[in-house]
Amino acid sequence: MGTVNHALDARLIAMTSLTGIAEQYERYHATVYGAALRVTGNPADAEDVLQTVFLRILNQGARLDLGQVPEAYFRRAAVNAAVDLLRRRLSHRETALEDASQHAAVDSPALLKERLRRALAQLESEDAELFLLRYLEGFSNGELAGLFGQEKNHIAVRLHRIRQTLQTEMEA
Repeated sequence: MGTVNHALDARLIAMTSLTGIAEQYERYHATVYGAALRVTGNPADAEDVLQTVFLRILNQGARLDLGQVPEAYFRRAAVNAAVDLLRRRLSHRETALEDASQHAAVDSPALLKERLRRALAQLESEDAELFLLRYLEGFSNGELAGLFGQEKNHIAVRLHRIRQTLQTEMEA
């Protein structure tokens, strides 16, 4: 009889977490997709990131209280997953795009965006996340300080250094 109760409890927990995830998906899927699209620049990649974020949440199960998850968590998760995707893409570069960028006299906006994405993929994860949350998602330095557990001035200095690094990478 005890085994039956444990199985029933497990099914109830699973249904509850699936319901919670479905509710969070309805509430935040546009936020996650929008953040991912701004980072990747590609609707298909943004869909992949959306799926990755919610699968990660599903895999966390009871360790994550879905009722207490703020929108900032979903934005940050989307940016992290998008940076991961950019890193994978960077490691599997397409030679056609590299050849096109070497022969272009003037960089098009699309090519500049791709170069920025590649430069971001070379940053440390937390630096890329910090940059994207600030300049694509519009978080203030104060909000970032709270998210990262650092002083507001430290965030400003880090952002300045990250911008310098990105500028150097883009000019190379």
